[in-house]
Amino acid sequence: MGDRIASDHSSVKTVRSTCAETATGVRLEVPADERGAFSSDEVVRVALDGEELFARVERALTGDDLLIPGVYETPDEARDPSGATDRLSEWTADHDIPAGGSVLVDVVEPEFLYGLRAPGETTYYDAREPPSDSLSEIAKDLEDH
Repeated sequence: MGDRIASDHSSVKTVRSTCAETATGVRLEVPADERGAFSSDEVVRVALDGEELFARVERALTGDDLLIPGVYETPDEARDPSGATDRLSEWTADHDIPAGGSVLVDVVEPEFLYGLRAPGETTYYDAREPPSDSLSEIAKDLEDH
Protein backbone atom coordinates (compact mmCIF):
# COMPACT_ATOMS: atom_id res chain seq x y z
CA MET A 1 0.00 0.00 0.00
CA GLY A 2 1.28 3.47 -0.87
CA ASP A 3 1.66 6.47 1.37
CA ARG A 4 -1.39 8.27 2.67
CA ILE A 5 -1.58 12.02 3.05
CA ALA A 6 -3.95 13.99 5.27
CA SER A 7 -6.06 16.82 3.90
CA ASP A 8 -4.41 19.17 6.42
CA HIS A 9 -0.86 18.27 5.30
CA SER A 10 1.26 21.25 4.24
CA SER A 11 1.63 19.87 0.70
CA VAL A 12 -2.15 19.90 0.12
CA LYS A 13 -3.65 23.20 -1.00
CA THR A 14 -7.31 23.62 -0.06
CA VAL A 15 -9.68 25.72 -2.15
CA ARG A 16 -13.14 26.70 -0.91
CA SER A 17 -15.82 26.24 -3.59
CA THR A 18 -19.54 26.94 -3.49
CA CYS A 19 -22.22 24.33 -4.11
CA ALA A 20 -24.83 25.61 -6.56
CA GLU A 21 -28.07 24.04 -7.73
CA THR A 22 -28.59 23.30 -11.41
CA ALA A 23 -31.56 21.97 -13.36
CA THR A 24 -30.16 18.45 -13.09
CA GLY A 25 -28.44 18.47 -9.67
CA VAL A 26 -25.56 20.47 -8.26
CA ARG A 27 -22.20 21.81 -9.35
CA LEU A 28 -19.19 23.33 -7.60
CA GLU A 29 -18.12 26.87 -8.41
CA VAL A 30 -14.43 27.63 -7.92
CA PRO A 31 -13.50 31.33 -7.57
CA ALA A 32 -11.45 32.89 -10.35
CA ASP A 33 -8.57 33.73 -8.01
CA GLU A 34 -8.01 29.99 -7.45
CA ARG A 35 -7.79 29.09 -11.17
CA GLY A 36 -4.05 28.41 -10.94
CA ALA A 37 -4.69 25.21 -8.97
CA PHE A 38 -6.79 23.71 -11.78
CA SER A 39 -6.52 22.91 -15.46
CA SER A 40 -9.75 23.79 -17.23
CA ASP A 41 -11.41 21.49 -19.76
CA GLU A 42 -9.48 18.50 -18.47
CA VAL A 43 -10.75 15.32 -16.83
CA VAL A 44 -9.16 14.78 -13.42
CA ARG A 45 -9.40 12.22 -10.65
CA VAL A 46 -11.56 13.20 -7.67
CA ALA A 47 -11.56 11.38 -4.33
CA LEU A 48 -14.98 11.20 -2.68
CA ASP A 49 -15.07 9.44 0.70
CA GLY A 50 -12.07 7.29 -0.25
CA GLU A 51 -13.36 6.34 -3.71
CA GLU A 52 -11.52 7.58 -6.78
CA LEU A 53 -13.88 8.99 -9.42
CA PHE A 54 -13.61 11.47 -12.31
CA ALA A 55 -14.70 15.03 -13.04
CA ARG A 56 -14.22 17.61 -15.73
CA VAL A 57 -13.15 21.08 -14.68
CA GLU A 58 -14.80 23.64 -16.96
CA ARG A 59 -14.54 27.36 -17.39
CA ALA A 60 -17.76 29.24 -16.53
CA LEU A 61 -19.69 30.69 -19.47
CA THR A 62 -19.24 34.18 -18.03
CA GLY A 63 -16.37 35.46 -15.93
CA ASP A 64 -13.20 33.63 -14.99
CA ASP A 65 -14.63 31.19 -12.44
CA LEU A 66 -14.26 27.45 -12.90
CA LEU A 67 -16.98 24.83 -12.52
CA ILE A 68 -17.01 21.20 -11.52
CA PRO A 69 -20.38 20.19 -12.97
CA GLY A 70 -20.39 16.64 -11.64
CA VAL A 71 -18.38 13.63 -10.50
CA TYR A 72 -18.66 10.34 -12.39
CA GLU A 73 -17.51 6.71 -12.38
CA THR A 74 -15.36 6.87 -15.53
CA PRO A 75 -13.42 9.47 -17.53
CA ASP A 76 -15.79 8.96 -20.48
CA GLU A 77 -18.82 9.73 -18.29
CA ALA A 78 -17.09 12.89 -17.04
CA ARG A 79 -16.59 13.99 -20.67
CA ASP A 80 -20.15 13.12 -21.72
CA PRO A 81 -22.42 12.76 -18.67
CA SER A 82 -25.65 12.14 -20.61
CA GLY A 83 -27.22 9.08 -19.03
CA ALA A 84 -24.53 8.81 -16.32
CA THR A 85 -25.12 9.08 -12.58
CA ASP A 86 -23.67 12.20 -11.02
CA ARG A 87 -22.10 11.18 -7.71
CA LEU A 88 -21.61 14.82 -6.64
CA SER A 89 -25.35 15.33 -6.00
CA GLU A 90 -25.49 12.19 -3.88
CA TRP A 91 -22.35 13.19 -1.96
CA THR A 92 -23.57 16.72 -1.14
CA ALA A 93 -26.90 15.29 0.07
CA ASP A 94 -25.11 12.69 2.24
CA HIS A 95 -22.96 15.44 3.80
CA ASP A 96 -25.87 17.89 4.28
CA ILE A 97 -24.28 20.55 2.06
CA PRO A 98 -27.01 22.93 0.87
CA ALA A 99 -27.03 25.10 -2.24
CA GLY A 100 -24.85 28.08 -1.39
CA GLY A 101 -22.86 25.99 1.09
CA SER A 102 -19.11 25.42 0.95
CA VAL A 103 -17.23 22.38 -0.27
CA LEU A 104 -13.49 22.15 0.27
CA VAL A 105 -11.50 21.02 -2.75
CA ASP A 106 -8.10 19.61 -1.79
CA VAL A 107 -5.44 19.88 -4.48
CA VAL A 108 -3.52 16.68 -3.76
CA GLU A 109 -1.64 16.59 -7.08
CA PRO A 110 -2.33 19.59 -9.37
CA GLU A 111 -4.00 18.70 -12.67
CA PHE A 112 -4.26 15.05 -11.59
CA LEU A 113 -5.87 14.32 -8.19
CA TYR A 114 -8.31 16.39 -6.14
CA GLY A 115 -10.37 15.52 -3.10
CA LEU A 116 -13.72 16.83 -1.92
CA ARG A 117 -14.70 17.22 1.71
CA ALA A 118 -17.15 19.10 3.87
CA PRO A 119 -15.81 22.00 5.95
CA GLY A 120 -14.48 20.81 9.30
CA GLU A 121 -13.76 17.28 8.09
CA THR A 122 -10.30 15.75 7.71
CA THR A 123 -9.72 13.01 5.18
CA TYR A 124 -6.79 10.98 3.88
CA TYR A 125 -5.71 10.45 0.30
CA ASP A 126 -3.55 7.81 -1.34
CA ALA A 127 -0.47 9.68 -2.51
CA ARG A 128 0.86 8.66 -5.88
CA GLU A 129 2.54 10.21 -8.86
CA PRO A 130 0.55 11.12 -11.95
CA PRO A 131 1.50 9.25 -15.12
CA SER A 132 4.26 10.76 -17.20
CA ASP A 133 3.16 13.03 -20.04
CA SER A 134 4.05 10.45 -22.65
CA LEU A 135 2.01 7.73 -20.93
CA SER A 136 -0.99 10.00 -20.43
CA GLU A 137 -0.84 11.06 -24.10
CA ILE A 138 -0.81 7.39 -25.19
CA ALA A 139 -3.80 6.67 -22.95
CA LYS A 140 -5.69 9.69 -24.26
CA ASP A 141 -4.98 8.64 -27.86
CA LEU A 142 -6.29 5.14 -27.09
CA GLU A 143 -9.46 6.55 -25.49
CA ASP A 144 -10.06 8.79 -28.52
CA HIS A 145 -9.95 5.84 -30.93
